[in-house]
This record gives sequence, structure tokens and C-alpha cells, in this order.
Amino acid sequence: MSHMNVHGSKCQCTECGKCFHRNSALMSHKLSHSGEKPFECSVCGKRFTTSSHLAVHSRIHSGQKYKCHVCGKAYSQSSSLDRHMRVHMGEKPCKCNVCDKAFSESSTLDSHMRVHTGEKPYKCHVCDNAFSESSTLDSHMRVHTGEKPYKCHVCDKAFSQSSTLGRHMTVHTGEKPYKCHVCDKAFSRSGSVSTHMRVHTGERLYKCSLCDKSFRTSGHLQTHKSLVHSNRRPYQCPHCGKQFKTNTDLKRHVRIHTGAKLYSCRHCSDSFTWPVQLKTHLLKSHSEGVWFTCDICGKKFVNHSELKLHSYQHADVKPYVCCECPKSFCTAAKLKSHQRVHSVHKQFCCGKCGKLFKDEYGVKRHFDRCSNDRLGIIGLFNPHVSK
Repeated sequence: MSHMNVHGSKCQCTECGKCFHRNSALMSHKLSHSGEKPFECSVCGKRFTTSSHLAVHSRIHSGQKYKCHVCGKAYSQSSSLDRHMRVHMGEKPCKCNVCDKAFSESSTLDSHMRVHTGEKPYKCHVCDNAFSESSTLDSHMRVHTGEKPYKCHVCDKAFSQSSTLGRHMTVHTGEKPYKCHVCDKAFSRSGSVSTHMRVHTGERLYKCSLCDKSFRTSGHLQTHKSLVHSNRRPYQCPHCGKQFKTNTDLKRHVRIHTGAKLYSCRHCSDSFTWPVQLKTHLLKSHSEGVWFTCDICGKKFVNHSELKLHSYQHADVKPYVCCECPKSFCTAAKLKSHQRVHSVHKQFCCGKCGKLFKDEYGVKRHFDRCSNDRLGIIGLFNPHVSK
């Protein structure tokens, strides 16, 4: 009974500390950490960790639905419909005692609290990545299985998550109905407006527990931790051997080798590898969008962030300071490049001999020499090569 401690009549999970009155309940709960879902729906194939969850789901197929009279959304339980109605009523009785954010359901508050505590009870059994929600683990597992059930009906591109498909569709429609009332910047999702507003208010709710930095979104905090405070680079490029900390960075990098052009212009047949290329094309060729112009030299930029970095050059501002030496830089990219001088980590790998290098220039210079050396060895020792 290695996974539990017995306290009187309660069985406690050693992963998250949750207690249960019955050992069978603890065993069912353990499945939420492992990601195992042994109960399958015979109608649609959806899988569940417990038989009770499957029974509740089955009501959807049997026609036992509770419908919302406002939007028509249906639920298999009346209690689920009651919770849903809070969305239309604007009721958010569950408040976070750390950042005062409010939620309509206690379960959503429980998930939100893990942003502040850093708790990640749901672990992947393949790569040991951990997540704060079981649904995020389910989505992550598709990285290993390669499953992409959500397909775009316009370009047939497939995605592992429905939310990613929804965001992708805006590439084709160009729809951005949500506008900021301060700067009129438009977004395809309402949540993006709320996050964007922190640019104007300067609000940074998410603080790093390892340094004094704070961020506007939980996603930026998690990215900061993985990029700054972790040296793990589990994702390797099959073309050049370069290693990355995130699968997203690897996918973005691979486009350099494949030349894939995922971003299509809705006005003409042109397509592009990077979103910034599409944005530049729309501005230059179709006069769609707004240029960001430098007040000092008149130079134009596609993004406000590029203009901001450019303005540092006029002001001689270098906000990015190296933590190892007194040097400072105008951009984060220049600081990152400089920090390789101090780093012992070698992220560039020679595809011929496997030798590692700190920078891309070093591996390219070595690769040419390595290729010539190996050709010389083959010519010297291979009896089939004529002299």
C-alpha cells in the first residue's frame, strides 16, 4: 500500500494529500494522476477514469439532457445546468483570496489556486512533465501519441486541442470582434482583451517564486520558469540536432528546414512561414493594418514591440542586464546570445560526429571541417574507392 497512508478511517493520497473514506475511492482517484482512463463509452469512444463519470456521460446519448433556455447548451445533470446559468447571470461567488479573481464554480477556483501554489499533481508517465489540471495532461498526451482529432475544414490542418483549432480559424476569417477601449487594438478572443488591458494598467499578478520578476499572465510565468530557471532541453531537431526547452520552440524551428508556409493571405494566393511575414505583406500589399512609426527617425515597424526595442537605441537604454557580468543590452535576444559565453550548456550538435557546441556559428564551422575529414578517411581506407 505504497500510495497511501491510513489515518483512522481515511485513506490519503501521497501525491496530492486528498483523503478518502474507502480504499476503492482512493484507487479510483489514483487514476487522475496516472492519466489512465479504463472506462470507455460504447457510443462515442470517450474514456473516463471512473464508472460513475461514464454513467453521467451516457445520459447525453440516452437523451436525458437539461437545456439552458438562454443559449440552448445541454447538460446531463441539473446541477451542471445550475452552475452554467451563473455564466449568463454574471454570478461569481467563488473568490480567490490571493488575487481577488472570482469564478462561477468552486472547481474552477480550485484549479486557479494552483497558479499561486505551483501545485502540479497530474504527471505524464512518458516524459515526467507535470500539470495543474487533468484536462491539460490529456491534451499533453497527444504530443506523444501524435493524435490530432480537430481538423480545419478550410485547409485540412489538424490540431490536438479544440481551442487551438478555434484560434487557427481566425487566420482564415480574420475576425477580431473584441476591441480595447483604450487603444482600439482588436482581438479574436474576449480573454485576450482582459490580458491586453494589463499593458495599460501595468498590473502583474503572477510572481516568480525563484526570482523577483512578475508577469501579466500565468502562461508567461510558466514560460519564464522553463526558459530561465531550467536547463532541460528534451526536444531535439531531427535535421540539425539543435535542442529546445519546449515542443513549441522545436516546431517553430523545424519550419526553417521544411519551408512550411502555414499563414495564407485571404486577399491573394501568397502564403508565409511566419505570422510577422503575413502581417508585413498585408500592410505593404493590401494596406491592411497599422504601421508603428518612430517619432524620432520615422522608421516603420509591423509590431509595437519592435518599435519599443528600436526606441531604446535612440535613448541609449539597455534594460537587459547579464546576471553573470556587468554587461547590458538593448534587446532580450542580444542578452540571450551573450549569455552563452557564461553557460556550460551546449545546445548545438554536429550531425556527423555528435560533438556539441555552444553556438550555431561554432557547429556550422565544425560541420564543414568534419564532413571533409570523414570524406578523407573514407577515401583512404575504403578498398572500393579508387585512388
